[in-house]
Amino acid sequence: MNEITAPITVLRMRQLRQKLSISRSSIYEKINPRSPRYDATFPKPIKLGAAAVGWVESEVDQWIMNGASVL
Repeated sequence: MNEITAPITVLRMRQLRQKLSISRSSIYEKINPRSPRYDATFPKPIKLGAAAVGWVESEVDQWIMNGASVL
């Protein structure tokens, strides 16, 4: 009954920018439904605190593997 699960890695903005090689503004455009560059398939950020957000690395990796519309 003891399942071993891999720890969840959360990427902060700087790490996400490095991983995707895109700018901060490009990331925010991808998550803003009002933007013409909105991408509904882009991983949603999670709140880490009052003013901090991050992205689950496995979700970002899956988005890339599914043919990320970026880059």
